[in-house]
Amino acid sequence: MLQATPEFILGAVSGLLSAFLYAVSINVYKSQSANIRPVAVTIIKMWISLPFMIVLVLLLGSASAAIPADAAVLLSLSIITGALVGDTTYLMAQNRIGVSHAFPIAGAHPIMTYVVAVFFLGEQFALVRASGVLLAVLGIILISRGRSDIPQEGQERHGLSVVGIGLAIFTLTQYSLAAVLTSVGVSGVDPIEGNLLRIIVGSAVCIPAFIGATQRGMPIPSRRVTKLVVLAGFLGMSIGSVFYIVSFKYVGAAVGSVVASTSPLFAVPISLVFLKERVSRTGVVGIAVTIIGVFLVLVGF
Repeated sequence: MLQATPEFILGAVSGLLSAFLYAVSINVYKSQSANIRPVAVTIIKMWISLPFMIVLVLLLGSASAAIPADAAVLLSLSIITGALVGDTTYLMAQNRIGVSHAFPIAGAHPIMTYVVAVFFLGEQFALVRASGVLLAVLGIILISRGRSDIPQEGQERHGLSVVGIGLAIFTLTQYSLAAVLTSVGVSGVDPIEGNLLRIIVGSAVCIPAFIGATQRGMPIPSRRVTKLVVLAGFLGMSIGSVFYIVSFKYVGAAVGSVVASTSPLFAVPISLVFLKERVSRTGVVGIAVTIIGVFLVLVGF
């Protein structure tokens, strides 16, 4: 039976918007990857989000009491494990074993999240939803494989390494942990105020990262590259993170993690149009399987 409550619909649509904005941003990051370090991208997108969230809270924040200490800890850990540690270790894994191997491993995190949500968060098990989770993850993996099956200009081939596989598995656990922490932490909190806390913590953690990177000789990106990354960060992190946390508040960890992981579904057509990339039949099949899987997750009976 379709769970068509207004809150569920709001959460589902917010999750899809978050995935879409993230897909836009990662295509911009990819187009500029030769001109800026990953750590610089992380720092820029986090710091550009802070003033935006402050203004948003002043305009739309509730008059509720301060965020409880336990929720504050969980939300703080969620941004560290997901947007900082998780994203960084994924890039490290991708550099060692390539997208075609790193993404399928890390992209399976909704399965772990669903298991945790059912056994530890008390979310009800539903056979159709569980099947949808598996199909969505399979579809996302096929999309990734479909993009990597066709060599792109300048693309390197990577072999497997124990370290790279280990980093990808660690990324999987971090993304799953971030989803669970976000879902539990935001359950009794205004999502906009909760996201401001997350961005404050993430921005603070980026300070030592910036100092360390500059001391190790990280080059300063050009003004043009910086402007593009700022724009992408504003879309993917500033606005996207708001939709992300709203989604988890209203649909929970199990559904939220699946919907949030559908960014490749949007990234493929964007890259086809703007980056002139190609996708194989495997990728097309993956798109269809992902759509079916997400539909089953949202139906969830």
